[in-house]
Amino acid sequence: MPLRQPESVEECVYYTRRNVDKGHVTCWVFREKCPKCGKAMMGKPRDAKTRKVKIRAKEYICLECNHTVPKEQYEDTLTASISYTCPKCANKGETQIPFKRKSFEGVKALVFPCQKCSQKISITKKMKAIGEPDEEELPNA
Repeated sequence: MPLRQPESVEECVYYTRRNVDKGHVTCWVFREKCPKCGKAMMGKPRDAKTRKVKIRAKEYICLECNHTVPKEQYEDTLTASISYTCPKCANKGETQIPFKRKSFEGVKALVFPCQKCSQKISITKKMKAIGEPDEEELPNA
């Protein structure tokens, strides 16, 4: 069964399209309904003056009942949907994995195996190169 594609980025917590060597990866994570009221979708809070989303917020909030959930707790319950073309064997496939970033060659990334050749494919955080250490992992001098 094919994965449901998002109609808009607004319905996603995370969305990216990347070229990985000779392959291609599209990853999206749908927003979930509020665990308290179940009516509205959870989202990051908005600035009162500009009405823009606070992208660095540490919590998600229900727009209907104002229920607040910490970012880590909310994101651990989400599922990433991935459509990809493997850079090694050119297999086209789709998969779903938990939305948890793991350390992969020194960088935080979503890592999943190709369904055909089991090659590990990673989706790194934006602007991170594999082998380049994360700021969080650097020792303080």
